[in-house]
Amino acid sequence: MMTVETEFESTTDNPALVDALRRRIESEGPITFHDYMETVLYHPQLGYYATREPMGRSGDYLTSPEVHPIFGALAGKQVAQLWRAMGEPEAFDLVEQGAGTGRLAHDLLRWASRRDQPFFAATRYRIVEISPPLRERQRQTLGALPGLRAGQVDWLDELPDAIEGVVLTNELLDSFPVHRVTIRNDPSLSPFPKGKGNLCEVYVSYGGGRFVEEMRTPSTPRIERYFSGLGLLPSEGCTVEVNLHAVDWMASVASKLRRGFVLTFDYGYEANELYVPWRRDGTLMCFYQHNPSSDPYARIGKQDMTSHVDFTTIKRAGEEHGLQVAGFTTQARFLSSLGIGAALEEVAKEAPGALEEYYARRRAVQELIDPAGLGRIRVLAQRKGVAATTLLGFSDGDG
Repeated sequence: MMTVETEFESTTDNPALVDALRRRIESEGPITFHDYMETVLYHPQLGYYATREPMGRSGDYLTSPEVHPIFGALAGKQVAQLWRAMGEPEAFDLVEQGAGTGRLAHDLLRWASRRDQPFFAATRYRIVEISPPLRERQRQTLGALPGLRAGQVDWLDELPDAIEGVVLTNELLDSFPVHRVTIRNDPSLSPFPKGKGNLCEVYVSYGGGRFVEEMRTPSTPRIERYFSGLGLLPSEGCTVEVNLHAVDWMASVASKLRRGFVLTFDYGYEANELYVPWRRDGTLMCFYQHNPSSDPYARIGKQDMTSHVDFTTIKRAGEEHGLQVAGFTTQARFLSSLGIGAALEEVAKEAPGALEEYYARRRAVQELIDPAGLGRIRVLAQRKGVAATTLLGFSDGDG
């Protein structure tokens, strides 16, 4: 076994979570970075998502629905087209996992109730949420929406079976815990592939009052198969992320979707853009009060952790389980194709003479399509049991 130790300052406002991690490591030995990240973010009592509201201007990061209702309205316009592509079923499941503050659900349903009553009447909005604080916030957000019928919105602990409709996510997959791996030359580890160095995984230990990283043999052969499937390896010395959780999630969605679409918004790239030599430290980032950091061992339980999605593997996982790609583009192109400029003008007409509000909303639109910011989010549409059609948001897409 090769051990390379890297020390980090362990500054935290959640000592109970640190103690839980420490005791686990003392009992089991070093744990994978995946298990460390999963505990920090998703511990049912002490984890980040269980103890704080992360998104919004007063939180740690901002998602598109928090910027302006136009995002939810245009997402609704696209989902309404998907409903029609399915033949306008009378019962239409719209399942959102990881709904944050409930802003997207609120704005989408609000648009539908005002602009597309048949679609609104058919829609049953189902939110999959495991965080009690976020679930309560979502109830508050949606409680202010008039026109909802009893049971039109409900909450679930996991994805339902036999979905006929759309599974919608916004920045969900990039929040899943990841394995971190690197390539090192070390004769004590089995080479993979031959002559290309050794695939090692980052483990986390604890000593001297701080967390310590160790490089060890990969915890699962799935990591090697992951890169074999892509036909590439990280460059030597680079540390990259492998999101096996996202692969499993996509397989689960495909098995539960009887007929309909999967619509995914997330930061990420195709594999040949993601696993490049100049990304020596991968894409793992932490956010605390909108300030980015590359240190996952600071403010434990009080900062978010995220990494970019490998959309090549996500598409392939869907295809292996019966999904077909229906569109893939950037959020900037998606919103532009759906008419975000015209939507802004319509919003302006709602408050004639309110010039200050108009410019504030225009700035929000610019934020949503900024190619260096939210505009670079990728949007992936996949279909199952529905004929191919040109989707509104992908009419100017990458294919």
